[in-house]
Formats: sequence, C-alpha cells, structure tokens
Amino acid sequence: MKILVVGLGLIGGSLCKAMKKYTYHTVTGYDLNHDIETAALRDVAVDDIYSGSLEGYDLIIIALFPEASEKFLRENAGRITNGTLITDVCGIKGAFSDRMKEIAESNGLRYLGIHPMAGKEFGGYYNSTPELFRNANFIVAPFEDSLQEDTELLKKFAKELGAGKVVETSPENHDKMIAYTSQLAHIVSSAYVKSPELGLECGFSGGSFQDMTRIATMNEKMWTDLFMQNRKHLQYELDLLIENLEKYSKALKEGDAETMQSLIAEGRELKEDNLRHRVGQPN
Repeated sequence: MKILVVGLGLIGGSLCKAMKKYTYHTVTGYDLNHDIETAALRDVAVDDIYSGSLEGYDLIIIALFPEASEKFLRENAGRITNGTLITDVCGIKGAFSDRMKEIAESNGLRYLGIHPMAGKEFGGYYNSTPELFRNANFIVAPFEDSLQEDTELLKKFAKELGAGKVVETSPENHDKMIAYTSQLAHIVSSAYVKSPELGLECGFSGGSFQDMTRIATMNEKMWTDLFMQNRKHLQYELDLLIENLEKYSKALKEGDAETMQSLIAEGRELKEDNLRHRVGQPN
C-alpha cells in the first residue's frame, strides 16, 4: 500500500520505522516540525515526506492526540481521494470514533480506528523504534457497518508490524476496557508519586516502585484529553478503586490483621485466576 502517517511522534515514528523494516509498503511521513521530517528521511524511516497533496494514498494513519486528529480530518477530508481508508491510533474510540466516521463518510472516505497497546515512558520521534509493536496487543475497533475487508486489512497490518494478540471489538467496548486496563493505571501512577517521600526513595526502591511510577511521566495534555473523552467509564473504575482502597485503609486504622489478610488473599486469588485464564489463549 501507499501509506501516509500524519504525526511523527513516538507512535507515528515507530509505525514508519516498523513498516520500513518489516513490510513493503511505501511510507510518506508528515509532521509540522520539519526537522523531524528531515530526521525521518535521514533514518530511512520514510520513503518521502508530505508534499502538500493528500491524494493517491491507500491508507492514511493519523497519529496525533485525539483533538488534533479530529481537527486534521475535519480540515483536510475534502482534499483526500475518495474511498481512502482513514484510521487513527488514539487511545480513545467511542464518541470520538463516531465523529471521525461522520467526517470521513460525508467526504466519501472510509474510517476505522485502531489502538496499538504500546508505548514508552518518554514520547517523541527520537524515542521511536521499529520494535515498539513487537508482541504488543493491538486493538481494531470497527463499527457494525464497517467493511469486513477494512477490518481484515488492519488486522493483517497489525501482524505485519509484529503485534502479538490482535483484538477486534466495538469502539464503545474499547473505551470501557481501556478505562480499566490503561487509563486508571495512569491516574494511580500520577497520584502515587505525590508523596513527599518521592525525593528520598533512592536506595530504598525496587521493582515494585519502578512498576508503579513508570507511567507518571505521561504527557499531561494528551492524557487529559483521553481522560475527559472517556469520563463515564474512567469515573466508574476510579470510584470502584477508591471503594476497595477504603477497605484496606479501614483494616489498617482498626489494626484488623484478619481482614487485611483476607483482602490480600482475595486480590491474589483474583490475579491467579486471571493468569490461568491468559495461559493458552490464542493470539
């Protein structure tokens, strides 16, 4: 395919590098920062950089923050060749995907969102890598009336990039699950590092501290956009977490070792069941 990637940050840059390393697609890169475009050309991460025309592409991947993705499509859909497949890599779907679909179809385009479950502590093109998607989960979120050939094309594309498990789900279910598996974890990490002990942890921390704090370096603009667009599902998960934490807090306040042991055992058993369920699941 002839593919345009709009936005050459961590995800967009990694998509370009992975396509050049593992596929035979022709890749054009587009970034408002021309120095980044030049770097992508130098790195042979792209075959060409955007020349001003949006015509002639088989697939356009918008790798921007949600608000910017919608703005780009709204402002440029009329300049894209009819029938072109549009996708985005945003960590939100739901109502956002509804709006993207409406813009696309009103301009004779096709739209279907994807979400590669891959990232790093630090973003930007210079942190991008062709291996970012290797063995990562990859979500394809078609609508009920999406063309099956588009769904299959994007699932095949994910596998070409090296994705492990490729999941097909609805945009709404995507947001429900991501609130729990991703967005809640980012809120917890951000809150966790606000202890005054953070500056004194050196020499006292191990793997558990690193695991809990790794994603606190998230980009606040992007994640605020994601959180606000998924408020309903994220609020439910956050309230449930707070309710569960209150049980641990109560046990500590009351010196109730029996209840604390019971709470810990319950969590262990749930996670063990989860791990048993994952073993042997097909990719």
